[in-house]
Amino acid sequence: MELKVYNISGEDTGRTVALSEAIFGIEPNDHAIYLDVKQFLANQRQGTHKSKERGEVEGSTRKIKRQKGTGTARAGSIKSPVFRGGGRVFGPRPRNYAFKLNKKLKQLARKSILTYKMKDEQLKIYEDFNFEVPSTKTLVSINDKLKINDRKTLIVTLDVNRNIYLSSRNLQNIDVVPVSELTTYTIARASNVFISEKSLEALNAMFN
Repeated sequence: MELKVYNISGEDTGRTVALSEAIFGIEPNDHAIYLDVKQFLANQRQGTHKSKERGEVEGSTRKIKRQKGTGTARAGSIKSPVFRGGGRVFGPRPRNYAFKLNKKLKQLARKSILTYKMKDEQLKIYEDFNFEVPSTKTLVSINDKLKINDRKTLIVTLDVNRNIYLSSRNLQNIDVVPVSELTTYTIARASNVFISEKSLEALNAMFN
């Protein structure tokens, strides 16, 4: 399994790279993808939601009316949930939404989504490049040449590339991620995945 290598002008360099069948040619596991994406989104939740219950709201503790003879139900506190301004019954409390997944399952999920991108022809390999200074204008021109401006694009770099990251930070449809931080979710939400040659080598080493 081979793919052409493109330069940043969107032109074919005439070279090809071999892709590992163990990463880009497996039988995809949809449930593994679902679990990995679910865990990623769950880990993003702060879980700081909180509402006050009857013991936490402000209010007098005196008995608001006599118990008998009123013709209505007994009421012992103005902080009761049945009154306006009272505490909430079974309201949300702070909690941690994170859950654990096995390492092999997460690897299977990433391999599965990469296989899908390969089958759908949404995966391309590009020559390594760098910017001397951050330049959003230059990155926009590269996207124009690649004709991908209207679709979500993921650019995978070898390391944290500050100049490329700063160039893309103000662009809504472009994400720049180092290969070490590649997740199933970031791959799945992109319509185009561009992986640098050195990132591909690191990807092979990471899964092997």
